Amino acid sequence: MSLLQIKNLSVEFGSEKNPFRAVEGLELSVNQGEIVGIVGESGSGKSVTMMAMMGLLEGQGRIVADELSFDGKDLLTISARGRRKIVGKDISMQKLKAGECQITTYPRPTDIAAMKADPKMKVISQAGFNLGYLAYNVKHKPLDKLEVREALDMAINKKAILQAVYQGAGQAATNPMPPTQWSYNKNLKDAPYDTAKAKALLAKAGYPNGFDITLWAMPVQRPYNPNAKLMAEMIQSDWAKIGVKAKITSYEWGEYLKRAKAGEHDSMLIGWTGDNGDPDNWLGVLFGCDAMNGNNFSKFCYKPFEDLIQKGKSTANVAERTKLYMKAQEIVKQQVPLTTIAHSTVNQPMLKSVQGFKVSPFGLNSFYGVSVK
Repeated sequence: MSLLQIKNLSVEFGSEKNPFRAVEGLELSVNQGEIVGIVGESGSGKSVTMMAMMGLLEGQGRIVADELSFDGKDLLTISARGRRKIVGKDISMQKLKAGECQITTYPRPTDIAAMKADPKMKVISQAGFNLGYLAYNVKHKPLDKLEVREALDMAINKKAILQAVYQGAGQAATNPMPPTQWSYNKNLKDAPYDTAKAKALLAKAGYPNGFDITLWAMPVQRPYNPNAKLMAEMIQSDWAKIGVKAKITSYEWGEYLKRAKAGEHDSMLIGWTGDNGDPDNWLGVLFGCDAMNGNNFSKFCYKPFEDLIQKGKSTANVAERTKLYMKAQEIVKQQVPLTTIAHSTVNQPMLKSVQGFKVSPFGLNSFYGVSVK
């Protein structure tokens, strides 16, 4: 009998009446000792497919299948807790403890303490060169009004999110770039968490009773956001206190990005890990007019800001560029195309026998010069 048996498996997102299928008709049999590899471009749905194969999507989509069994146990009919016991949601930690692998990535925040306490393991921790944030689509009403974006921003209890979602593995984000990025503006401050003032701002903007909005939550775990579903639920609860009714929406990762780039969302959880260490890789890539159909998920194209970042790209003088980018950060903070949430701490667990591994600030995993003694 096959260890893993899959017949006609599909994964649905969206409403049950009008679902979008990210995976459809998957058929697979895996025997003990066999290895399954899923190949595809970034955003093609590899993570969703792998999680669905083990019945572990949990709130990120609906699994539909004629059969999904592991070691003779039906994964479709048992509880989520039961599935985790069978297939091991913390399988990477188990394999490290057993010595079946030497290093793993993206550990759950709840596992970090146990990994650090294990005499066979070590955990390298480093401030992440990343940003997790909530983007507001400024092309959609009523998010085109500054007062509305300010109200939504100050209604979010970021401290509670940091504790519940990041569980000590992150720091509150103020700017649209991490503190380790040169030209980071240390003078900027977050608006205080204030539901009363948020309600007053909504009333001033013409929405004393609030409004309805879609809040998109990523279906995958990313370095900058370990649990987008929980974060979305917390934001939904915060906004409800000022009369804003948020409908949480999710799609398969590739479809999520595709639809977001097309501007279908009102607000969405997303993030970024720096590619090259240049300020433009944050400000230009995430908020520039040239990125409107790319990673500018706020659809923010604002001339005073655009003029600054274009000047920043046209000069090689670091001191001059720093002034321009610091001013650009001020404008982002004033215009609120996003709510900055957190910079996550990158934790890299491995066995103590691993020598020479270094955490990349750009989210890469390089094993050049790494050895096992």
